[in-house]
Amino acid sequence: MIKKEVGVWIDHRRAFIVALSEKGENIMEILSNLEKHFHISSGSFDYSEEDQLDRKFSNHLKKYYEEITENVSDADTILIFGPGKARNEFEKYLKNSNYNGKINDVEACDKMTDHQIAAKVRSYFHKTKTQNAM
Repeated sequence: MIKKEVGVWIDHRRAFIVALSEKGENIMEILSNLEKHFHISSGSFDYSEEDQLDRKFSNHLKKYYEEITENVSDADTILIFGPGKARNEFEKYLKNSNYNGKINDVEACDKMTDHQIAAKVRSYFHKTKTQNAM
């Protein structure tokens, strides 16, 4: 059986997924197509409008997390990291989904380039293997 280790760098706009296995490395990007945040531009404000926007935002995030989950569901172990709340929201979503693997770690980190993300995932799982071998 081939073991698959996955690192997911995530914020509310995009997820950058790095999957490592004996077959090699696979990289994928998933965009949420979410605006920075929905906001109301009119002078008058209605709480029902805010509730509608919150529901729309939540539903959009749910679809985004669902798409990411579909792409990592065969992972044996996952590292989730990123700069904002999305990493914790995605961890919670993953725990409530049908994901049967292990969530190794959830880490806060700043924005990173795609190359830095891939290097961090490789380094993280290399260290994990080295520590487990001792």
